[in-house]
Amino acid sequence: MDRQKWFDWLLEEAKVPFEGWDFSYVGKTGRLKEAPLSWNYTGLVMRKLPEIGSLLDMGTGGGEFLSMLKPLPAQTYATEAYKPNVAVAKGRLEPLGITVVEADGEDALPFADEFFDLIINRHESFDAAEVFRIAKTGASFLTQQVGGENDLLLNRLLGAPIPEEYLHWNADYAVKQLKEAGFAIEDCREEMVPTRFYDVGAVVYYLRAVPWQIPDFSLENYADGLWEMHCRMEKDGYIDIPSHRFLVAAVRQ
Repeated sequence: MDRQKWFDWLLEEAKVPFEGWDFSYVGKTGRLKEAPLSWNYTGLVMRKLPEIGSLLDMGTGGGEFLSMLKPLPAQTYATEAYKPNVAVAKGRLEPLGITVVEADGEDALPFADEFFDLIINRHESFDAAEVFRIAKTGASFLTQQVGGENDLLLNRLLGAPIPEEYLHWNADYAVKQLKEAGFAIEDCREEMVPTRFYDVGAVVYYLRAVPWQIPDFSLENYADGLWEMHCRMEKDGYIDIPSHRFLVAAVRQ
């Protein structure tokens, strides 16, 4: 297949629907690979499970991550704001006895004061004061966040605007918010690691799943940039895009 036909085929194939927060369509096939971080978020969460009686997973997506954790406490809740994901999460988590609540991370959360022993948050926004309110004394808040410099090379390569409203979002900023809310910080780490894309179809699939990265993304708007990226990937075999991640572990004293 020549380069143009392969390009056209990849763009057409990338129209596969995205559901929940599951990138396995391009991840399990090896078309997209994230470099490992120096920490393991799953392991950090699992280490706390034997000691808790109540758990909240903020921004559960389709419940993919939470459903893999075992054993979970009897009082386990999850929040999700994106309406298409709420139904997916309920279908996956409610049979496991987990209550799913439609709520955004920055909203007032529908839980009593000092209710949770552990609050986890993977790539979801949060209001530090609200998290503090629903955490018991001695409770932990463990969050892995996508930093404001995440995937900016995609924007630059495609000629898309940089989402400047998120550039401030980093570990120092999050720690400051949490300290002001009353938390003590146990751990804080921050890294830039590459995400490797092996074909332009995987890039298109990814950008459609994260519309905040390039809000006006479409094949028509970025045809030239996608073609240039395709040619580069055909030559080099892949393209590495820096991903910005940080981890904060906090405790309500």
